[in-house]
Amino acid sequence: MKRFADLSEQEVLALAISNEEEDCRIYLNIAEGLRQQYPSSAQLFEGMAAEETRHRGMLYDLYRTKFGEFLPLVRRQDVRGFIKHRPIWLVRPLGLDEVRKYAAEIEYETARFYRRAAAQARDASVRELLVTLAEAEDKHEDLAEKLGERVLTEDARAREDETARRMFVLQYVQPGLAGLMDGSVSTLAPLFAAAFATRNTWETFLVGLAASVGAGISMAFAEALSDDGSLTGRGAPVLRGSICGLMTFLGGIGHTLPYLIPSFPVATVAAFVVVAFELAAISYVRYRYMDTPFLAAAFQVVVGGVLVFAAGILIGSS
Repeated sequence: MKRFADLSEQEVLALAISNEEEDCRIYLNIAEGLRQQYPSSAQLFEGMAAEETRHRGMLYDLYRTKFGEFLPLVRRQDVRGFIKHRPIWLVRPLGLDEVRKYAAEIEYETARFYRRAAAQARDASVRELLVTLAEAEDKHEDLAEKLGERVLTEDARAREDETARRMFVLQYVQPGLAGLMDGSVSTLAPLFAAAFATRNTWETFLVGLAASVGAGISMAFAEALSDDGSLTGRGAPVLRGSICGLMTFLGGIGHTLPYLIPSFPVATVAAFVVVAFELAAISYVRYRYMDTPFLAAAFQVVVGGVLVFAAGILIGSS
């Protein structure tokens, strides 16, 4: 692996050509990943890819004039200290804001790299070439903004933002809410049954911990195996299952932790307060993301919670 400062003018130009070609393919891959859900943004990235192709042609014409037909293979990974980007174009589904920010970072970081290299270069022709490349990258960044204004109109951006919101709800909110509801409600019965049967805070804590861990594992597998996300757009099964399992555990452990308090009455009152906050949080999430009226959401959640809560107390007191 060579240092950038050790590259010859021919190798620097070959590297620039390679970079333009690679960035073009990145933008085309991003466009393909966005096409189904965000067609306007896909068109934006296709325009940026076309501009990269045009700049590659200009660089290659200059290269052939100076060095002939043979083009040495010099890539980013062959040069120490060069910009390395995460391959987000391989991820599905693509996040809209993430790829827009990613494209801006490519142009900005590459231009900044060329400028730093130009400041260190001793050869005048190499320095001039690097400055030219930096200016070209700046123009790419300006192009992205102009394409964004022309392609991503206010209506198009609003439609894509709404699509992004729906995808966020499908992939994160729904599995998280399902887990939180299951953990907060289903663990009430075993926890308070153990509490009123034993009146021992440590034993009650162990029962609650076991119920939370077991419910979390169960819900994680149930969510992950429910579908692969290819048709529903609900995202990667592993991610959904992890979110659901984690939120299930958190929902159960929240009202279990108070039983680390040695005093049974104090611990039980604290657990009641935590349960109230958990049910309120579930109601708010349903109101915020599921378009459910807050009072209706609260009523549904509270009724279910009270029934399970009462069942646990009755069983524990019998």
